Amino acid sequence: MTVFEFLFLLLVAGVCGALGQAIGGYSRGGCLVSIALGFIGALLGVWLSRLMGLPEIFAIKFDTVDFPVIWSIIGAALFVAILGFLQRRNISP
Repeated sequence: MTVFEFLFLLLVAGVCGALGQAIGGYSRGGCLVSIALGFIGALLGVWLSRLMGLPEIFAIKFDTVDFPVIWSIIGAALFVAILGFLQRRNISP
């Protein structure tokens, strides 16, 4: 994998993570958090899709690596929703 392919992979993961944050309704951090959420979402989404026996809907191929875009967005949204649910909210009167 070349440097250009790696940077493009980071860009796609960042976009997927940002979309997952927007869908999940909870936003923390910036660009690096979105990239991390894109990769975590890809792992979580692919795991859930294989568990339920669902096909890979849309994937971008980088040299020898397939990045599942749709499952990454879904996984990131689920992960962000869980994080937002677990975080204690400060409600002041």
